[in-house]
Amino acid sequence: MTTKPKARKFRIRRSSAPQQTGPAAAHRAPDTVPHSTAAQTDIPDAPQDATPPPEGARSGQVASAREMGTVQTIDEIRQEGLTGRQLRMARRMAQKHGLAPTSDFDAVRLLRVRGIDPFQRANILELVATDGRAKTAPVETTEDQRVQLPQTIPAARQTLPSTEFSPADRRAEEIMAIQRDIGRRRRRKLMLLMSRLMAFVMLPTLVVGYYFYAIATPMYSTKSAFLILSADGGGSAGGLGGLLPSQFATGQDAIATQEYLQSKDAMLRLDGDVGFRSHFSQPWIDPLQRLDPDASNESAYSLYKKYVKLGYDPTEGVIRMEVSTADPTVSAEFSEHLITYAEERVDELSQEKRQDAVKTAIESLDQAKADRRAAQQMLVSLQEDSILDPEGEIAGIRSLISTVELQLQEKQLALNIQLNNARPNRAKVEALESEIVILQAELTRQKARLTQAAEGGSSLASKTAAIQMAQADLATADLVLQSALEAKRQSEVEANKQVRYLTVSVRPLPSQDASYPRSFENTILAFLIFSGIYLMISLTASVLREQVSS
Repeated sequence: MTTKPKARKFRIRRSSAPQQTGPAAAHRAPDTVPHSTAAQTDIPDAPQDATPPPEGARSGQVASAREMGTVQTIDEIRQEGLTGRQLRMARRMAQKHGLAPTSDFDAVRLLRVRGIDPFQRANILELVATDGRAKTAPVETTEDQRVQLPQTIPAARQTLPSTEFSPADRRAEEIMAIQRDIGRRRRRKLMLLMSRLMAFVMLPTLVVGYYFYAIATPMYSTKSAFLILSADGGGSAGGLGGLLPSQFATGQDAIATQEYLQSKDAMLRLDGDVGFRSHFSQPWIDPLQRLDPDASNESAYSLYKKYVKLGYDPTEGVIRMEVSTADPTVSAEFSEHLITYAEERVDELSQEKRQDAVKTAIESLDQAKADRRAAQQMLVSLQEDSILDPEGEIAGIRSLISTVELQLQEKQLALNIQLNNARPNRAKVEALESEIVILQAELTRQKARLTQAAEGGSSLASKTAAIQMAQADLATADLVLQSALEAKRQSEVEANKQVRYLTVSVRPLPSQDASYPRSFENTILAFLIFSGIYLMISLTASVLREQVSS
């Protein structure tokens, strides 16, 4: 009776510890016994006469479910939405394990077929730690170094404790190496940053500070202030009561004066009077502030606008002026001349306003005078051609006509009385009739003097009418002349209200200490400007580098 051999049982423990990948894990895999917290499975030993395993099968290893499963296709990997960085990392890891992928997606597929997760943190750290060594010596992956999970304990191997580091110690050592490498990179980047800051920020700032502290010529500024007043106050306060400042009434004049002082005309006039160009062309002035002796008017005008600053305050109506030169006495002299130019300009502006105000009134008055003179000449000429007093003459003629008519009426009454007698006196009748005829002829002649024109002239009535019309024109001309005189007087009063006065509130005095350059403020400003420029360029370069690398 044959006895069946007893079945031998052994347990396969599945490790719960994190799996090690890479060459280190492949090297330690035969000597390491994985621990497992999962359920233990009893597998009977194969009988002694069991058929040997087929050629090519691995003894002592159990293939994982990942290897036995269906291999993912490249299209499925594409649908996972992997980033470019992950794909590049997978290709590097595939090259490290000796694989020859045809693409980044094929590298992911090959790694997963080998049981390696290319995106596991431990694999990424190992790839970073051994990246330098991989560049110098290519990794040769043999059949024994392949990782097949899970694994069993090799039967023919010695299971004594290994003299190598434990996985945790090795991982800690690799992490320390990575941290030291990161520290070296940070120190190198910090040194590069400090060198760039020194080259592009600190060195230019030191050059600017050296110029302001050691080379720049000190400039002395003279400040002055003046305002423009108008004489448009009320008359009850007296003559000086109207001299009240009005920033609203004199705003345009103040702006015009400010524009004139900042113009090239004022610069040329100042240069002709006190030598603006010659002062700033002196050889002891530093080259950046010095004006060439043969410089153009535009260059001199640019320097003039830099050192002659004016500001107008509309709320107070005050014009503030600051003149800076290399000599305090010259600065005060320039200020005095500019204030004189401003006074002349204000006088010219007020004079033009006054002339414009009374110009029309003067023209109207001249025309009224001419019309009155013409009317008076016409009256004189009419009086010279006729009697001096035509109205008196007409009154005399009318009185004479009245007398003749009265006498004619009396003679006619006397004739009628004689004719009513039975035997009238022929001598009286004839005398009365003769007198009546004579009176009628005289009455007709006197009436003709009023209405009929004389030889070579006009009638007395027409002459009287012409003289009366000339007198009326003369009276009208007198009224127009009087109105023109009144308008001229009123225009002069209004023009006097338009008079402008320039009052200097702050006289220009030479300064004892230099006002410019402000070395500390200008150096800090230069540092901020260079820092801002460097920051903008650095940010732009970083963005462009990130865009190109992605």
